[in-house]
Parts: sequence; structure tokens; C-alpha cells
Amino acid sequence: MMRRKECVAMLLAGGQGSRLYPLTKDIAKPALYFGGKYRIIDFPLSNCINSGIDTVGVLTQYQPLELNDYIGNGEPWDLDRNFGGAHVLPPYQKTEGTDWYKGTANAIYQNIPFMDKYMPKYVIILSGDHIYKMDYNRMLQQHKDKNADCTIAVINVPIEEASRFGILTTDEDEAITAFDEKPAHPTSTKASMGIYIFTYDVLKKYLEEDDADPDSENDFGKNVIPKMLSDGCRMYTHAFVGYWKDVGTISSFWQSNMDMIDFDKGMNLGEETWKIFYRHEPRHPHFIGDGAELKNCLIAEGCDIHGSVENSVIFGNVTVEKGAIVRDSVVMPNTVIKAGAMVNYSVISSNVQIGKTAAVGEPREIALDKITVLGDRTTIPDGARVGAGVVLEADSPIRGEVRI
Repeated sequence: MMRRKECVAMLLAGGQGSRLYPLTKDIAKPALYFGGKYRIIDFPLSNCINSGIDTVGVLTQYQPLELNDYIGNGEPWDLDRNFGGAHVLPPYQKTEGTDWYKGTANAIYQNIPFMDKYMPKYVIILSGDHIYKMDYNRMLQQHKDKNADCTIAVINVPIEEASRFGILTTDEDEAITAFDEKPAHPTSTKASMGIYIFTYDVLKKYLEEDDADPDSENDFGKNVIPKMLSDGCRMYTHAFVGYWKDVGTISSFWQSNMDMIDFDKGMNLGEETWKIFYRHEPRHPHFIGDGAELKNCLIAEGCDIHGSVENSVIFGNVTVEKGAIVRDSVVMPNTVIKAGAMVNYSVISSNVQIGKTAAVGEPREIALDKITVLGDRTTIPDGARVGAGVVLEADSPIRGEVRI
């Protein structure tokens, strides 16, 4: 008897994340650290296994090495399966040549052979750069109940923000009647989350037609979804209620990390009933010195804290020396903040050294919306000053004072 999977997940994880530069200079955005001990990609991978979906194709492209190493055989998410499991899918050489993934639809099209291997009845398309917890099985059940060709997850957004999203209009049965990609004058607040469930034979047909169209941008939102709608396909929305954040900018990345400190705004990362799984790196327990002061913060394993940390997310193996102050900041692994240094309203990447009595960023009430960013392996000398809103690339040489 031939084996098959009812539903296969295809996770788009090849984005460059240019608006998060320099945090994504050397790694793909889904591999970026988040929430003290996670990576962004942990969230959709965990949602898959929690939803009973055990076959996931992870489509990579930009700076894939660290992401590939992190996913490995999929074991941390219980995705190490003999039939199914997690599979990294980069663009590859074919007999007629090779192409980078040209768009979201083209990326899925190039991996039709992978999907065919499992003969799924349904395929769920996911993005690798969103923070949320979602039961995909509920969405899939609705898709079956409606006998849908395509179901799109939506979340209500304020009307003033709707022009940033693909906006859907529906009838009283949640059937989609119109779709507008980032409309200048939106008439609905139902925003696409970039999560689609397709009946596979319908998806395959439209992907093949899209690939054959020389004028297509090979994008789901711009091409495939509008074409299916114009052809009269059975298309519905699935309403999502809960925390969801597109962490595509420095400000949204900072804010979402801050939300993890506040359960009223964010979500409980320690919830046992819907765990977020991750690849654990063995570390010693964090050590909090006698003179340390902690207030409203998240401190990961392996940290040595002797100074003051307030309203901040501190990743593993971070050292905050005596007299140092960290406020309203995200500090990634293996960073050292020396004695007397001050870090305010900043995102500090990994392997950064901040020298004694140095000052990075400005207090939020002074900086307003100007977040300071230090890229990987940046070294700030003793006594140096880095002003509000400064963005330093990885390995930047710093001397004296840097301001914008």
C-alpha cells in the first residue's frame, strides 16, 4: 500500500530580511534570535507539530548555513521521522538549468516533486518570520467543512494600518469576494497573515499555470490568489484571534520581544499545553550577583548579571558587569557589557563587546522612536558614545563618539 500524508506544510524561510539589517547580514531572518532562547522559525515549526502536521518542507535561500544547521534533522520539534519530518529545500540544479526562487509561488512550484512524494490532499503554506501560536488543524478542518479550494488565515488590524497588508473582503459566510494587495484606501480590516491552505490538486494546477505566464511575478498575493478568485474558486477566510506579529522591521522586532515580558500584550512562552520547542544549547544556570538589580526582564540560561537590568530581554551567555545598566533593550547571546556601561533602548546582536563606562543608545523618553542597533561582533571601546538611532553593521570599527 502506498503511503501518503493528508497535509504537508511548506515553510517559506528564504527571505533576506533587509529591513532588519544588520541583524540579518549573516543569517536568514527566520534564524534570528527571539524571546531569550528561541529563533523566529521555532514558532511555525512548533505550531506544525502541535497541530499534528509532521511533514514540513523548509524553503531556504538567503544565507542558509546557520538556519540549515539549526534545523538539522528536526529532532527538537519531533520532526525527525522516517517518512515525513523536516526537510531543508534550497534551490537546486535541474536538467534544464537552475533558478533562485523568484517569488513565493515560484518557490512552492519548484518543490512540486517534494510534495508529490507524499501525495497530500492538502498543503499549508507558512511564513518563517512571524511570531504567534496557532492550531493549523482547526483551520484545516474549516477548509474541509467548506469544501474549499483555498483558505486564508486573517487577522483584524486597525484600518489605519490596513494598507500594509493584503486585505480581504468577505460575504456573511466568510467566502472571499475581493482581495487587494496593500491597497491605498482599504475598505476592510481583514488582513492576510500569509498562511494559506490549498487543496493540493488545485494548488498544483495554478502553480503550473503561473509558471507558464511570462508576465507573472510568481507571487501568491499578487498573482495566484487573484487568479483563483477571478476564476471563481471556492475561497474562504479563517479568522485568527490571538497574538501575531510580523517582525519584519527593527521596531516590530524590538516591540515583539518586549511583548514577551508582558503576558497582557504578548503570549506565555512557558505554556505547557502549546509549547514552543527549540534547539537547546547546554548552558549553566544564570547567575545573579549580590548587587544586581532586576526589574521586569527575561534572563536566559548561562547569563552572569551583576549590574542593573530593567524591561529587557537577555539571551544566553550574556555578561552584565557590576555598575552596568541595561534598560529597554534586547541583548543577544555571548555579549559582554562591561562595568559602568549604559545600554538604553537598543537591540544588541551576538558576540558584542561594550566597553567600560561606554554609553549605547538614549533613554526611551529622549530617543523617542530611534532604536540603536549594534551588529554581530561589534566592539564599543571604553568610554565611547553611540547615540540614539545609530545602526552599526557587523564588525564595525568604533572610536570615540558615533551619532546620527
